Amino acid sequence: MSAFCCLPGIAAPLLAARRLVAGLVLGLGLLSYGSAALAQGFQSQAPYAVLLDSETGAVLYEKAADELMVPASMAKLATVLVAFQDIAAGKLTLDSEIGISENAWRKGGGPSGGSAMFAILNSRIKLSDILQGIIVQSGNDASIALAEAIAGDETTFGRIMTERVRGLGLTKSVFRNATGMPDPQQRVTARELALLADHIIKTYPELYRIFGQREFTWNKIRQQNRNPLLTMDIGADGLKTGNIDESGFGLVGSAVQNGQRLVLVVNGLKTARDRATEARKLLEWGFRAFEKRQLFAAGETVGEASVYGGEKGRVALKSKNAVSLLLPRGSTERLAARIIYRGPLTVPVQEGAEVARLVVTRGDIKTLDIPLYAAESVQAGTLQSRALDALLEATTGWVRKALSRS
Repeated sequence: MSAFCCLPGIAAPLLAARRLVAGLVLGLGLLSYGSAALAQGFQSQAPYAVLLDSETGAVLYEKAADELMVPASMAKLATVLVAFQDIAAGKLTLDSEIGISENAWRKGGGPSGGSAMFAILNSRIKLSDILQGIIVQSGNDASIALAEAIAGDETTFGRIMTERVRGLGLTKSVFRNATGMPDPQQRVTARELALLADHIIKTYPELYRIFGQREFTWNKIRQQNRNPLLTMDIGADGLKTGNIDESGFGLVGSAVQNGQRLVLVVNGLKTARDRATEARKLLEWGFRAFEKRQLFAAGETVGEASVYGGEKGRVALKSKNAVSLLLPRGSTERLAARIIYRGPLTVPVQEGAEVARLVVTRGDIKTLDIPLYAAESVQAGTLQSRALDALLEATTGWVRKALSRS
């Protein structure tokens, strides 16, 4: 069921906006308000692109962000994720030794002619060095060896990669190998690559530092990090490039300026120079063109959800952290805020349970999507109150069903 509320113009105080959002108590609420318009727009030459603010999750720019694309070596982010998770779980340590099989050596090492760590056949290498070989040198030999060590073979490891990103809520991306080599079923989206990168940055800050390493030497071969952003003095500290014929030139990158971290993905560009130029332009525009606004303090009530059969008919919703948005400086674009949940909620409702989401969009761009939690517990109500709720549900349920089909 839906309710619609409007707030004319960003000139109206954000407090008024907060009150309108908090007043939405039906299954789907909408708040629209204008802001004051982006003096400068941005258009990327990249066929696929997304730029998000790490702290707020706000998407500042997107282009074909949810369309499937070929990841090339950017798929190695999922390879690294599996290793990082296994380290955190105690299944591996940085001193764990990884064997270099003939398959890894021939398919991904020096004989292959592709990007390689140049690991020696039948050698055993500490995981700390394998990770540098994957991240800094984009070594296919290191990636295959890691896959074999964890899963026995690369095909099984590809399934593990996919399962692990599903656990992060990434529903579209599919991985078939640890390297990003061509496979007709291996596809990702720009948005999900950005979310994967952001997860790695936030969850494994110590291991993430490898992505900022400028060079790595193995087997007496010194190689530079392939990420062009690291040499641009724009605060970049990761992540990963990619390029095969099917993908064009792509990059997942991140940079920090004045305490603000942005994460970007571009893909499908024609040359390495185009990739570097577009990535830099997108980051610089993102840092320059937006300003941060706080909508709700941590723990502040964001809205309410209806409760069926409870001692109370509604429960307050809150976010665990402060809710902030990045808004275009001087923008007249309209923002739409929706509280979304399957409702009414059924008892018992536990305090702290995730029961809804706050979604804010700017035009067609989803700028914020965060979970909301029950601010208190709600137990079953009296027999009389449950009977009244049943009657109300019977008389209004058809409205929600009609709206859900519209």
